[in-house]
Amino acid sequence: MLFESRNLKYSHPGHQALIFPDIVLEPGESLLVLGKSGSGKTTLLNLLAGLLKPEAGEVKLAGKRITSMKGQALDLFRGKEIGIVFQKPHLLAALNVKENLQMAHFLGKKKGQNIDQLLKELGLGEKAKSSVLTLSEGEAQRVSIARALVNGPKLIMADEPTSSLDDENTEKVITLLKTQAVKIGAALIIVTHDQRVKAHVSNFVEVRTP
Repeated sequence: MLFESRNLKYSHPGHQALIFPDIVLEPGESLLVLGKSGSGKTTLLNLLAGLLKPEAGEVKLAGKRITSMKGQALDLFRGKEIGIVFQKPHLLAALNVKENLQMAHFLGKKKGQNIDQLLKELGLGEKAKSSVLTLSEGEAQRVSIARALVNGPKLIMADEPTSSLDDENTEKVITLLKTQAVKIGAALIIVTHDQRVKAHVSNFVEVRTP
């Protein structure tokens, strides 16, 4: 198996402990993490990506225990092997589209995918030298997806990627993420409260507040 999380538990100060369902994924497999706003979905995403340390349990990716890693070693592993699509693009305004992706190569110290080819696949070939400030909301999101994919990660995580999209673009984004995950042999986890996504990804777990 490529990715697994077991017995994860986390408590925010002053709140009851969150206990999360176990996850096991093979290369190219997709999973939805569903739950209402405030249920702990983003907390789970942060635990799975090594951005938070759990009180109990472990997370493993490609045989490496993320929960045991620290500091620079964890940052480098995340840069190489985990691609995160955040709810807002968080692109670097001083860099053009291609330079934003080159920065991901630099920080991950990994050659990864061919940037020009990836941008072409995502319908952004003509935007390579464009300022990110000139992009539409949909284009900026696709650049954010490209940045998450460019290092050829083993785990792709997307946080509410369809929350501001209509039905047609929701389908396009989910299809794009699934296709790329299969292409590079990555596991895909989509964290969302958008029930429309269930039509495109049948495998899901639900996060509920205690």
